[in-house]
Amino acid sequence: MSRLLTLDKVSFAYDRRRVVRDLSFSIDEGDYLAIIGENGSGKTTLLRGLLGLKEPVSGTITRSEALKAYRIGYLPQQIPEQKDFPATVREIVLSGRLNRHGFVSFYTKEDRREADRAMERLALEPLQKRSFRELSGGQRQRVLLARAMVAASGLLLLDEPVAGLDPIVSHDFYRLIRELNEDGVTIVMVSHDIHCVTKNSDHVLHLGYGHYYFGTTGDYMESELVASYLPGEERGHA
Repeated sequence: MSRLLTLDKVSFAYDRRRVVRDLSFSIDEGDYLAIIGENGSGKTTLLRGLLGLKEPVSGTITRSEALKAYRIGYLPQQIPEQKDFPATVREIVLSGRLNRHGFVSFYTKEDRREADRAMERLALEPLQKRSFRELSGGQRQRVLLARAMVAASGLLLLDEPVAGLDPIVSHDFYRLIRELNEDGVTIVMVSHDIHCVTKNSDHVLHLGYGHYYFGTTGDYMESELVASYLPGEERGHA
């Protein structure tokens, strides 16, 4: 298992205020890392840094050659404007391949095959000609996940992917993510759902104000930090 990414004493700032300080951790190929923490602790800012969209104000981020060869799939937080995409399901899924073509906008046969595979995997084939704006919230998230999958080569970053979805749809979405990880896809997911952390991830990064925890999920469940998320009885039975 190769190391994809290493952070060494990395700090990020938002509006000139440091929101992540002296953060050190690593991500290996095949990991499932859950990032949790209080609102405003820098979770989304960190994801932007991992994507290369935001430079750290201090520290170093080392990306392996394998990661440089990957194209990262990114599923951001839902925004109201997403509901009004004037495109079909298939068009949106295919658009995930545009990062491979630069200024060339046509799709290759391989692009179309990958889009077909992703839609089949996420049971979207019956919806492929439907307008995105006609879909339910859970269906829209599956479409955007499929888009991230065809954009990626083994690494998915997900920012609160089940926010606003009902529990049954959320459970199905987490199942899909777990299956992708079992198939070898590296997952980094921001989530407030501690049950997702305990049942699915193998590592946890907990961001607090001025402190953080990084370790295995099992060790995290025995730590003091988890007390802010689960009462003692649930911790004992996790």
